[in-house]
Amino acid sequence: MSIIQNRKAHHDFFIEEKFEAGLVLEGWEVKAIRAGRANIKESYVIVRGEEMFILGMHITPLASASTHIKADPVRTRKLLLHAKEIARLIGKVERAGYTLVPVDLHWCKGRVKAEIGLAKGKKLYDKRDDEKKRDWDREKARLMREKG
Repeated sequence: MSIIQNRKAHHDFFIEEKFEAGLVLEGWEVKAIRAGRANIKESYVIVRGEEMFILGMHITPLASASTHIKADPVRTRKLLLHAKEIARLIGKVERAGYTLVPVDLHWCKGRVKAEIGLAKGKKLYDKRDDEKKRDWDREKARLMREKG
């Protein structure tokens, strides 16, 4: 079940491959995510050593859940992946010019998982082509409704 999707990722990047990663979260963060207070629009994934981290993911703390803790809503959160997956992703990012972007957050067996995409950046003309195609598909659907 999806919690939040990053539509901007599909607009700005060609997502070539997707990976499911666990997140290291604190208790108040899980409660806030359940309440729908997460935002991954401006977030991105970086590699430090042999580990991967998500930066810029904003989780607004609930007033009732985090009374005794000083909550940092945009702290760096660690991603949990298998060592083989991390090694493969590091190779793609460093050599082939790919980037890693979070595509969505979802629940899997009661745990919060992040789907990260191996992506290449779109040029401006690619974005325009996507816009034209989307408009044409909408127009086609409208014309078919009017005829039928």
